Amino acid sequence: MNMYRVLFVTSDSRSGRGGGEHPGPSRCQCLVTNHYALKGACPKVVCGMDDDGIETDAWAADEGPGSGAPIPASAAWREGENPGRRQFVDIGDLLLEADPLGALPNVRMAYETWGSLNAARDNSIYVAHALTGDSHVFGPAESGHLTGGWWNAMVGVGKPIDPTRHFIVSANVVGGCQGTTGPASAHPEDGRPWGSRFPYVTMRDMVNAEIAVMDHLGIDRWRLIAGPSMGGMRAIEWTVMAPGRVRAIAPVGSTAAVTADQIAWSTTQLAAIAADPKFRAGDYYDAADGQGPHTGLGIARMIAHTTYRSEGELGERFGRSYQGDGDPIGRGGQFAVQSYLAHHARKLARRFDANTYVRLAQAIQSHDVGRGRGGVEAALANIDAPALIVAVDSDRLYPVHNSERLDAAMSGSRGVKVVHSTVGHDGFLVESGQLNAFMAAFEQGL
Repeated sequence: MNMYRVLFVTSDSRSGRGGGEHPGPSRCQCLVTNHYALKGACPKVVCGMDDDGIETDAWAADEGPGSGAPIPASAAWREGENPGRRQFVDIGDLLLEADPLGALPNVRMAYETWGSLNAARDNSIYVAHALTGDSHVFGPAESGHLTGGWWNAMVGVGKPIDPTRHFIVSANVVGGCQGTTGPASAHPEDGRPWGSRFPYVTMRDMVNAEIAVMDHLGIDRWRLIAGPSMGGMRAIEWTVMAPGRVRAIAPVGSTAAVTADQIAWSTTQLAAIAADPKFRAGDYYDAADGQGPHTGLGIARMIAHTTYRSEGELGERFGRSYQGDGDPIGRGGQFAVQSYLAHHARKLARRFDANTYVRLAQAIQSHDVGRGRGGVEAALANIDAPALIVAVDSDRLYPVHNSERLDAAMSGSRGVKVVHSTVGHDGFLVESGQLNAFMAAFEQGL
């Protein structure tokens, strides 16, 4: 994994930097996250690997320029800022499935593309991002993009999804915070951010907006729609909402219908954000840096990140080790795992928006491909699109049986492909070799 910078010093000498193997002491310190792990676990600590579909350089995200500055009230991309690789299309008013507003006016979608559409117009692949992802699937962190491509391991020259062979498209979802109309966007009536006024959106609303992007690009049929977690949910919805426009799908670590357990976990995250007095019911965009709802958003992230990892992996990496020289047993110090979670809380707050987190988490709660269609099995009964359904054997957020139900309901699936990992849900990122092999074989067989 040479795309990640992982730096360690031993707990006996913090002045030097080294990588890979580290002898001697029972603990070592990662200079990127500043947390400690048990000896032997450190080579497995991929500090640049964020959760839920985001691959970044953790040094740049949390330790680089500006890391000591106050956290902004929102890290949403705003009109007038450098667009980076983003392209934009105005799709007009988006009819809403559930919100009383009825329609979201003047929707703008931000998207990115790589490669070229071939003469037969049959090489297009849509990559659907997860909860805290965006349209920046591939490439480095650069001007206009706070983080590197969230699926650099899957997308790129020589990778299963390859811009020399495919026309690759990814859009930021409606309600997002990286260029597509969302809570931080200007309300058309008064120019102030939508904030608390932003409507409830469902997974189906998001797909309808993505269909509009597809139409804008002149694409009749996707060769493949692939995505992890929330991205996989939209891939499944696409097969029902626009069956003639999707040749195949590849949902990874996902589900056909969000369960009570998954709703419960996200409810605690939403409660953490709402309880932050600086959230101000969603109208915080005029707050000064350091005065936004980053505490609530950070707690939400810590809860979520715990579900993205497994009990065994956290135990192996951290055990009951202390953070630095502090003592958490009555002396005000921290356990190393606490420091690790706090790192991820800060990291998200510097690149995301609390309102977007709320609206997208609610959209995930809405997901049930069988809702209003007679149930999951009835909704998918006539869908024969080839499907690569991938699960991680240690995933406690989207367990394997979620994928097994989807596999049984889709006639185009040929059994669940299981990624073997101790990591948990994030295993689909960490074990990229296994996932890439599944994806390459499936795509080449289409």
